[in-house]
This record gives sequence, structure tokens and C-alpha cells, in this order.
Amino acid sequence: MKKLLELITEEFEKAFDACGYDTKLGKVGISNRPDLCQYQCNGAMAGAKLYHKAPIMIANDVVTAIGEHPMFQSVEAVNPGFININLNSGFVAEYLDNVADAEKFGAINDNMETIVVDYGGANVAKPLHIGHLRSAVIGESVKRIVKYMGNKVIGDVHLGDWGLQMGLIITELQERKPELVYFDESYSGDYPSNAPFTISELEEIYPCASKKSKEDEAFKERAHQATLKLQSGYAPYYALWQHIMNVSKVDLKKNYDNLNVEFDLWKGESDAQPYIPGLIQDLIDKGLAYESQGALVVDIAEEGDSKELPPCIVRKSDGAALYATSDIATLVQREQDFQPNKYVYLADKRQDLHYTQFFRVAKKAGIVKPDTELNFIGFGTMNGADGKPFKTREGGVMRLENLISQINDAVYNKIMENRSVSEDEARKTSEIVGLAALKYGDLSNQASKDYIFDIERFASFEGNTGPYILYTIVRIKSIIEKYKAEGGQVENLTVMDTDNGEQLQLMLEIAKVNEVIENAAKELAPHKICSYIYDLSNAFNRFYHGTKILAEEDETKKKGYIALIDLTKKVLETGIDLLGFEAPDRM
Repeated sequence: MKKLLELITEEFEKAFDACGYDTKLGKVGISNRPDLCQYQCNGAMAGAKLYHKAPIMIANDVVTAIGEHPMFQSVEAVNPGFININLNSGFVAEYLDNVADAEKFGAINDNMETIVVDYGGANVAKPLHIGHLRSAVIGESVKRIVKYMGNKVIGDVHLGDWGLQMGLIITELQERKPELVYFDESYSGDYPSNAPFTISELEEIYPCASKKSKEDEAFKERAHQATLKLQSGYAPYYALWQHIMNVSKVDLKKNYDNLNVEFDLWKGESDAQPYIPGLIQDLIDKGLAYESQGALVVDIAEEGDSKELPPCIVRKSDGAALYATSDIATLVQREQDFQPNKYVYLADKRQDLHYTQFFRVAKKAGIVKPDTELNFIGFGTMNGADGKPFKTREGGVMRLENLISQINDAVYNKIMENRSVSEDEARKTSEIVGLAALKYGDLSNQASKDYIFDIERFASFEGNTGPYILYTIVRIKSIIEKYKAEGGQVENLTVMDTDNGEQLQLMLEIAKVNEVIENAAKELAPHKICSYIYDLSNAFNRFYHGTKILAEEDETKKKGYIALIDLTKKVLETGIDLLGFEAPDRM
């Protein structure tokens, strides 16, 4: 389905062509002066130099060629050569009916792809904290947006489940519970099916072991040895590792569920380990990897780089692999399993060099095809009111579940200020609205930007917030339910022509939906969805406050209103679903 701007531009291209001017001059855009017109064409300004003619003369020629066109309410040339455009509301109403009937509101994807989205990145044996929020929230929305456009999408949590942290946990556990069979070298039976620790114990063991390793060299060395034994397949430690994984995954899934974040794959760094030896040998055989100061490295610098880029280390001098090695090996595995056209990685923007390095190695080594897209979405920091990374009052890193609890409480208090529901219903509603407040507060910012996390502002029912969007949807639901209760039918209604200015503005806002979704998918940009549904909510609320919808005596006009707000609701509900949250029935 063609976008509204495409249809308008087509008519102006025809008009420029009919006047003997280049059709490229006919491009139309949304007016930056909505008080004067809805759309604007500035092609006459550019055409002045090409045709050595005053721009107002070119503009007048084009306006004359457009004539009395049914698409337009008015087309006017104004000095020094702008063309101001207003659409006929009947044409817009007809377009919206087509939008309502079209699959995905007319958003089109001519290039279906297989896309792997790598987001999550949590470490096992640790609780999720606010540092994991942006990766999970942005990644989930990106996944939903590209999937909505018909692509085959695989979301992978890509857990940090290998390396020294495992050796630290095993060593600390041995000090605490030396009687466990995993530490009895003479034991030859089956290992217990139940873990010898709870998630709470596990989450306490790791930071304790990490602290101890920084103070006790002997402990640190034992942890290194435990890590090597695990990675060499030592059965007792592998059995312990499986317990760590099982207990951690249950807790991580619970916390990700609370964020309404789902993964298709629960793989981790450990899954890539079998591919590393072959990868290293391949890099050597292709003459890409060479020894430097005892380490094995691959040069990644390319002509045209704006800054010096260091080589990618794929094997340290002690023979250990690094994160880059693991990530490249993961690409080998994903190419084998899925052959994606595109990869999307989510991580802190300070990891930009890491992703540049392993992307370039993957391309140079032919691990991915030359036309495979490797995208890195580097996100900014979530800061407190002081402009520094968000912390607990005690100065520590806040657990994600505590942050969710805080914002749910803030929403609950606001609901109870205007109490019209029971405490139980208010609490349930606050969980739905709180998640919207949290996610929208994050996603409404461009991913690469740092932002201030302000619970009071994010939980507000007014302004550019998740609760405001939900309140708009709930308001529309209430109107439609009342209409049904009066005997009205919502099915098969059509949007009507209008002389109502607020209604036309709402219609024009809805008409952007297909273009906005397509652009958000192409640019992997959830903030574009946020910006759009906020503008749409504002347009609806202006219409609502200026129009007596249910009190309208003209039944035909009332049906047109209901058709319009029902379409508004569907667009808004699609928008929040793409962002990863939903609306309650009441607020």
C-alpha cells in the first residue's frame, strides 16, 4: 500500500513534469508550519537555479497544472516560491478506510530476512540489575518490530556462562562445603540431581568469591585452576556448572518474564566453545592471525578509518580465548544453524570497539557473507537525577526487580489518589502500567543517548509517558463500550468526511502509521514508535475534548467518529505491543 506522502508526491511529480520541469522537484514533505498548511513542496526553490526562473513563477506553473484535483482542499503558491498544500478530508477518510482494511495498516516489507537479535547478555549466578534493563527492553522491541514486518527473527539471550566466574564460584563453594561429592576425587557414583545451593546462596557466593580473589592470590590461582578443569571437561565441575546453569536460568526467566521479554534461544558463551579451536586454525590457515607479543591477533584496520584501530586479540599468550573469540565462534555456530541475512547486537555503547573488531574479523575471514548485515546498537547510560549512573540510596547497583517494584509503587500511589477501584485492582493495574512507565521511559529516548531515570515523571499520567499512552487507550475503550451498551455496532463502520479541524488532524496522524512502522524497522529505532504514538495520543485527546462523540445527534456522523477512534485504538495497541507492553481495561 502506498504511503500518503507517496500519493501526494506522485501528483506533484506529474505536475512538475507537465510543466517541463524535473520530476524530482515534486517531492512533498510534512509542513513545518502546520498553522499555514498540512504539507509543503519546496521544489520550485531548487528549480530556480536549474531553469533560471523565479521560484514563484515555477510554483505558480505547478499550482496551475494541479488544478481542481479531488485529492486537495487547496494548493497555493506563496512567496518566494513555496507551495502550501491542504488535503481534502474526503480523500483522507477514504485512505484511512484502506489503512484499516490493509494488513499491518499497509506497512510493506519487500525484502523478508532472517535476523538474529542478540540481547540480554546476563551473567549466570548473578541477579539481573539495572545495567541489564536497556539491552533487554530495546532488544525486545527491536525484535518485535522487525518480526511484525514479516521477517524470521531469532532472539538469543547469549548468557555469560563461561570463564573465570565459574571457577570462582566452584572454589568458594569448595571452601564452604568441602564435604560435597564434587570435591571428593575418589567419588565415582552419579552426581546429585538437585543443586547444592539455592539462587539466593548462589547470588551471595559470586560477589564474595570475586572480592576474595582480589585480596588473596592463592584463592585466585585455585579459581583459575578450577576454571581450566571445568573447561577441560572435568566431570565433577561440569556437573556443578550444570547446577549453576539450571538454578540461574529459572531465576533469570522469572525476571525477564516480569519485563515481558522473551528469548527464542537460551544459549551462552559455553555453546561457542567447541567452535573455537577450528576458528583459530582457520584464521591461521587463511593468513589472518599472527603472533604478537605472545598473543594471536588479527589486524582489522581499513583504509579510510578515522582513527587507529588496534588488532583483535583472538588468543592470549597463556592460550586462553577472549570475549571476541567467543563472539566470533558464536557467529560460526549461528551461520551453521540459521544462515541469517542480518545480525543485531545490543550492548553498552562503550563496547563499540569490541563489536567493530569482531565484525571485521568475521567479514575478513568469510565467516559471514559479504552482504550480511552486522549491526551494533550501542545504548547510553541510565542516569540518576545527579547525572551519574543510577544507583541505590546506599550507592550500590540496584537489582532490576527492586526498580520494577519502585515504579509499580509510584503508579499504585497515583491510582489511589483518584481512587475509583479496589486496592487489589489498583495493585494489579499498577503492575501493567508500571511496566509501561518503565519501558516507555527508556524506549522514548534514542538508544545511543544517556537519559535521566525519573520515576516520578515516568509514572505520571500526563506528558510524554507510558501511562499517558495507556490512559488514552483506556479512554477510547470506555467510549466504545458505552457506544456498544447503547446498541451501537463497531464492525463495518467507515471513517467519514469532516469539517472538524481536530478530527482531520487525528485522521492525518493515523495516516502516518505505515510509514512510521516501516522506518522504525529499517532503522531499528523503537523511539520512532514512541514519538508517533505520543503524537497520535495528543491528536486523539484534542479531538476528544473538542468533540461530543457519544452526544452527537447525527447518527451517520457518530458512526464515523466511532470508526475513527476504533482505528486510533488499534494503531495505539499495535504501537505499545511493538514496544513490549499492554494496556489495562481500566485506569
